Amino acid sequence: MAEHSLRVAQLAALLAAEEGGDPARAALLAIWHDSQETRTGDLPHTAKRYVTGPDPQSITADQTAAMPGPAAKVVREAVSEFEARTTIEAMCARDADKLECLIQAIEYRAAGNTSVQGWIDSSRRALVTQTAMRVADAALAMSPLKWRDR
Repeated sequence: MAEHSLRVAQLAALLAAEEGGDPARAALLAIWHDSQETRTGDLPHTAKRYVTGPDPQSITADQTAAMPGPAAKVVREAVSEFEARTTIEAMCARDADKLECLIQAIEYRAAGNTSVQGWIDSSRRALVTQTAMRVADAALAMSPLKWRDR
């Protein structure tokens, strides 16, 4: 989860910079977007048709109940903004989450896992910003180890 969260925050900042948003805000939303999974675990995509998922805002309220007011407010507002997906920063943070999953699947495929195409396809379909779509297309067109050639 730590690697995923770091990469999502980094991608969110970069996407926001390209899309005209606030990179720091997008990174903040990205950092907190999966914090509820410390209580629930990560609900697999295949399980979602059988169970009602937990409410991220309700879990965040529980998680922040003992925090000082200003700190709790920052976390709660970040989660609410991410879940609403109405700001460019929230859209970039969500795209970063999906883009990181796509990149992870590409890395798994390069390592020999042949059953990740559905994961790649669903992650690509979920993207909404033009920048995220361009990054996804570039990632799909090259080896994940291409950076080593520089």
